[in-house]
Amino acid sequence: MHLANMEVISHWEEILWPVNTPILSPLLNKVIVKLWPFKWFALSHFIIAAPAFPAAKIISEKPLVSVIVPARNEAGNIAQIFSRVPDMGQGTEMVFVEGHSTDDTYEVIEREITKHPDRKSLLIRQNGKGKGDAVRLGMSRARGDIFMILDADLTVPPEDLPRFYDALVTRKGEFINGVRLVYPMEKEAMRFANLLGNKFFSLIFSWLLGQPIKDTLCGTKVLWKADYERIAANRSYFGDFDPFGDFDLLFGAAKLNLRICELPVRYGGRTYGTTNIERWRHGWLLLRMVLFALKRIKFV
Repeated sequence: MHLANMEVISHWEEILWPVNTPILSPLLNKVIVKLWPFKWFALSHFIIAAPAFPAAKIISEKPLVSVIVPARNEAGNIAQIFSRVPDMGQGTEMVFVEGHSTDDTYEVIEREITKHPDRKSLLIRQNGKGKGDAVRLGMSRARGDIFMILDADLTVPPEDLPRFYDALVTRKGEFINGVRLVYPMEKEAMRFANLLGNKFFSLIFSWLLGQPIKDTLCGTKVLWKADYERIAANRSYFGDFDPFGDFDLLFGAAKLNLRICELPVRYGGRTYGTTNIERWRHGWLLLRMVLFALKRIKFV
């Protein structure tokens, strides 16, 4: 593939038992063949590859960027978002989706939009629940050519967003996924149990999706609007199953064989408010995601 100027996106094994045998054939050919060490005895190997991207930039006109900001009980961070999100490409549109806050987040966003008439901004009040619903709502209303997700807690610095932009427009990948587990973190930015959980799920989902995924739950994800629309059009295959929004995008990107590129980010502690993540309940949800992905992606 390398000599043919092709890039391998994913590969997998099939057919361990070529004789049509009730019960045994489906078990061996759909499940057991995907497991180590049995995959080394597979009779068929499948590879998905695409022409390698050229190193130089291939776009002639700078794209408009939409930064989707789900915000629930983040009133103390809104002013910083306006001051710290940089302009990228043809311009940066900030799409705030406020989700049933118990503080004055919605009113603070309104005030900041009034104070910054020079910035392209949109404020939407969420009707549904969960970050996933907020992200989908924001992307349905965004006008940009590139979609970025920025968590309003600012644990991932907005100043890192141009690195995601550069990785996308220079075709380092078609889906740029932030990774918090490479650089040292600020003290208490992530609890030890959460860190272990993230590393465990990164191994599981890398195996499930066939591409390296070191951090499934980093909120910062970037892709072209056209690719997001393809993911949304194929959403019925997975269904509305994801309260976080991360897996909806990751599973959709893997299903479409988009090149997933991981970009390390600095992960800091909160300076305002408390996390909306519930460690044990959401950990159980992640296990359910694994079982869901096994049926829909791996053992099909």
